[in-house]
Amino acid sequence: MKQGQRMFVTAASLVVLGVSSIVSQANAFGLRVPQVNVLGGSLQGYLNGQGESINVLTDQQNAQVWSQSASGNGLLTLKVELTGNAPINSLGIYNAADPSPVLYQVFPGTATNGWFAVMSFRTAPDRVIVNLFDAAAAFQGSTTYLGINAGNFGFFLQNPSGPVLYSQDARNPGGSAQMLAFQGTGINTGEWWLCWEDTAVNGAGVSPAHAVAGSASDQDFDDAVCILESINPLPTQQASLGTVKAMFRK
Repeated sequence: MKQGQRMFVTAASLVVLGVSSIVSQANAFGLRVPQVNVLGGSLQGYLNGQGESINVLTDQQNAQVWSQSASGNGLLTLKVELTGNAPINSLGIYNAADPSPVLYQVFPGTATNGWFAVMSFRTAPDRVIVNLFDAAAAFQGSTTYLGINAGNFGFFLQNPSGPVLYSQDARNPGGSAQMLAFQGTGINTGEWWLCWEDTAVNGAGVSPAHAVAGSASDQDFDDAVCILESINPLPTQQASLGTVKAMFRK
């Protein structure tokens, strides 16, 4: 084999190995076991309309805790809210390892379809700078939160008529899943869909103050649908919910 041919084969092999490594890393968290029952067809229909080849019943990833990428910047876009609570639901992040985490708001209740936020994680001191924009890319404001752990955080959804709901199942009433994560496909490869149910799926442990008549969950997971870029899930072994439960018992 000529030297030029050897160099070509070596380069091609590196590309294949690189792709294999990316796929391996992307699958490190694995699928949810068991998969959560998603009722109705609205979430599936929405993702289909975005050109995705995701099956919402079988492609749920066990991605509950997240970390910044090398860029140090993450983009979170609120794609759609199919819920009557849209005007009061807020979304944000929190330190996943804290027993009683502080909530850092990213989207206020006034945010609507198409709003997006750039989250810039910085050190000395540890902080996240949230720059918020509306659907027309008009700047809505900047907020700096101190104390965020950029290598180990989760997402939350909050509204005044219910408990705070978290991306970590173990923090939710009855340990239920309130956010489902899906890997983007096609042109969305490398991005993540975060799909929320904004009413407690399992009402166990909900305080009387949060027990609202007629507020039973419909489990459609389309109440707030976001797409996330340049943020990666932590592998399942690093995001052990057993660790979280142990902290709660202290």
